[in-house]
Amino acid sequence: MVRKLAKVLKVPSLQCPLEVFTDGNDDYTYVLPLCFQLGLIDYGQLIKVKKNGKVVDKKKLVVYGEPSLGDIETTEVENFNSILRERVGRLVRESKCFSKVKGRLVCAVELFRFYWNFINEFRRGFSPAKLEGLTDHLWTWHEFFYFNRYSKSGHCLSPVSHVFHNY
Repeated sequence: MVRKLAKVLKVPSLQCPLEVFTDGNDDYTYVLPLCFQLGLIDYGQLIKVKKNGKVVDKKKLVVYGEPSLGDIETTEVENFNSILRERVGRLVRESKCFSKVKGRLVCAVELFRFYWNFINEFRRGFSPAKLEGLTDHLWTWHEFFYFNRYSKSGHCLSPVSHVFHNY
């Protein structure tokens, strides 16, 4: 997963290092240096201390690089994961919708991803894709389903068509 991320991210530099903040899972400590050059990553961990099932303290650790302790936080990704589980029932364990077939799960997540980035209006008239300059308007489901996914040269243009090709 981190290798896929490394392929799509802008290459970090000394002027613009990659900032990564995670929970206390040590796997990232070993995997990140395999995909990104040390010195170009600011990596910090937020470890939640729980007592009787409630968070009583948060410890912030600098793992490598020079992240600001004030920036080390995981609430945004935790919020997004919560929204993802809420909107994509296939991700919820012990539910009728739980996905047992990986391909269908991938399709469901890719549909949500397209909705979230191209259709969902975060600010007046703006989606994340529009804010990033990837599109000039908010998309509709009609546009998504009837989008001409091939260019004249035969290259696939649709952001999610590769996911649905075999399903």
